[in-house]
Amino acid sequence: MMVPPTFDDALKEKERRKEAYEVDLDGHTLPEWMSPIAGHVDNLTILQGLSGKMCTVGHHSWCSSLGVFKANERVSSIKWATVDFELARLFPSPVEHVELACFPLGGGNARGSLDGIATGFSARGPQQPNYAYGSPRVALEELFKSVSTDKTARTQYELDRRLLEFVSGNEDKLATDLYGLERSKVTNYRDSIETIRKRNRKIDAMADVIREHVPELDPKYLDTDVNTFDRQRGHTEVLLGSLISGLTNVVAFTVDELGHSYTGIPGIEGTKVNMHDVGHGKTIGGLTAENIRSVCRQHHMTLVDQIVTRLKSVPEGDGTMFDNTMLFYFPDGGETHHSHGLEFPFVVLAGDNAKLDIGRRYIRLPNYGDVGHKTLGNWYTTILNAYGKSIDHFGALDVGLKGIDQTGPIEQLMLG
Repeated sequence: MMVPPTFDDALKEKERRKEAYEVDLDGHTLPEWMSPIAGHVDNLTILQGLSGKMCTVGHHSWCSSLGVFKANERVSSIKWATVDFELARLFPSPVEHVELACFPLGGGNARGSLDGIATGFSARGPQQPNYAYGSPRVALEELFKSVSTDKTARTQYELDRRLLEFVSGNEDKLATDLYGLERSKVTNYRDSIETIRKRNRKIDAMADVIREHVPELDPKYLDTDVNTFDRQRGHTEVLLGSLISGLTNVVAFTVDELGHSYTGIPGIEGTKVNMHDVGHGKTIGGLTAENIRSVCRQHHMTLVDQIVTRLKSVPEGDGTMFDNTMLFYFPDGGETHHSHGLEFPFVVLAGDNAKLDIGRRYIRLPNYGDVGHKTLGNWYTTILNAYGKSIDHFGALDVGLKGIDQTGPIEQLMLG
């Protein structure tokens, strides 16, 4: 699926056997579904061969593929912060981290609404799930309310600020009369409120810059009946506005999930498409499952192209904002519909200032169980070490990989 069709027979045989190899993508044609990002091939790395058997895979993975541990719907299963939050803390910003999602309404991971704010697919720390915006409208209202031109929204923002100020002072007074555990609880609550107030002060100080980059969304993206393709387009605009304005330096975007019923697919726009049925090969509305998957993946690549192209147009330092950006597109549940976690393929777009030895390459790492095999944990360890967090390993180890050193970064991807 990710192999360039222009690879020769020898490379295709290596791919079939899942042998390790590396190819310069210069002069090669990308698979059709990846054609929207063909103009960014110099920034592109296709990375294959990472396993994730220490993760929850299959129909639903929750925050497992970002945290590299077994996870489920219970908060108690969250062992530590996911890698996106670790990165967000390396690059501090007023709101730290933004998460957007096209929520599932069915299956074992259902949310109550497509449009609200609900448990996301990232985690802030042990037993601390993050929350994601389900609709572009809600994300726009919440993230950019400090510079809203809507009088009601501005009034509410000011009321919220004053309420936080009052509660913070009240908790200070209350804490003076308490001792031990009760005082600790109140102090933690007060500190949380003060963290929000500190964030708001930073946002207020950036008001002019934020106002300049408020996304101007097409009204159809704000509609409660927005279809999936347009919901994803709207989220992409919010993502770009959040990054370019400086509200955040890290965004996690779950473009879909198995329990999300797709709408807006070209040719069958009015049909709700159950992606679980697609995973089992069902033809829907005259489109085969493979056609549906291909159309959806290609649409995702148009979003990636939109992000990269826009960031390449934004000046930053001596270059552009994209020079200092990395984008990862990957499945949350592994290689197939009923995955075993043997492979988590990645499409990586990285700017010129990336601190990894990547770009214009197809890389297949040693197969599962072979000497030199690498896991999701190794990949995230590589990224974190490259960007300043010196750790031996991120995530859980695979107890089934006997005799293979699973710790440390992937040395061939490290600079110098």
